[in-house]
Amino acid sequence: MIGRWLTCLSLFWLCLSSAAADSAESLLRAAEARDKSALGLVQTDETSGPAAENAEIWSYMGPNEIWARNVTQPTLLPVLPEPEVATGAAILVIPGGGFRFVSMGNEGYPIADWLAAQGIAAFVLKYRVMATPADDVAFSTYMQQIFERGAGDLDEDRTGAVGHAVADAQAALELIHARQEDWGLDPDRIGVLGFSAGAMTALGLIQAPEPGPHPAFGGYIYGPMSAIEVADDAPPLFVALATDDPLFGAQGFGLVESWLRAGASAELHAYQGGGHGFGSKRTATTSDAWFGDFMTWLEVNKIMPAPPPNGAPHRLQTHRDQPISKLVTP
Repeated sequence: MIGRWLTCLSLFWLCLSSAAADSAESLLRAAEARDKSALGLVQTDETSGPAAENAEIWSYMGPNEIWARNVTQPTLLPVLPEPEVATGAAILVIPGGGFRFVSMGNEGYPIADWLAAQGIAAFVLKYRVMATPADDVAFSTYMQQIFERGAGDLDEDRTGAVGHAVADAQAALELIHARQEDWGLDPDRIGVLGFSAGAMTALGLIQAPEPGPHPAFGGYIYGPMSAIEVADDAPPLFVALATDDPLFGAQGFGLVESWLRAGASAELHAYQGGGHGFGSKRTATTSDAWFGDFMTWLEVNKIMPAPPPNGAPHRLQTHRDQPISKLVTP
């Protein structure tokens, strides 16, 4: 399924009409404009990162798919709730992209906007990634070739990129804690929410050795499900994926079992459908409910206040019907 999708992407830019190309260009400029208000994250070790040979590129790869590529300078974009609805809770949002791009248009901006609407301060991390071809068509062909090699080869040359992403996430969490008073945050309710490669990064952040702040809770959305070693003081974890996920849907639930064996708290949602990367997309499957389920989990765990008994549930499904232009602009 992913291979066919990437084949379509390789033809995407060649087949765009003039009007569609202008629209795509407009959306890209809006996303880049929003990115300009992000805060820089200073790295003390290596500032060049794995994509140093190419300049940062923003690519429009279809509806809800705006990707930042060849990122060498990590940034953090605060998306704060209106004061009258702010709860004091905060979440570091880490989009996916296989450590080759950052999916800002699907797993970054829309997710942050949804969280802020619920009174949660959201912070979108744009982290360093591996170098990829600058041309969009060449990039799509490159990605297709990676997936054609098989899932077993996806880890090739990725170790350094994972380390950079985790380091960037640590720097982001440190900044959020350092400015918690400025942003009206409760330090005991600052967590992380990661998607795919971002979920792997979130897990690395949770498991990072002392010193430094650690997430008070975690959201792990369609990441690898293999069993791992888990510390007995691991934070509560919310896990969601689709059982038809072509990457991780057949791995079982070893990650969750590991969490529970350690005596830590975990909740699993294995949706019937949705594939990989459902994020802010509408898939017409039960995975469309993941955000509402996540909000309920936050309420039950006292991370954010529950709505009044007769209040509307946290579902926000109407946001999925908004055009991407409504989600990338400030």
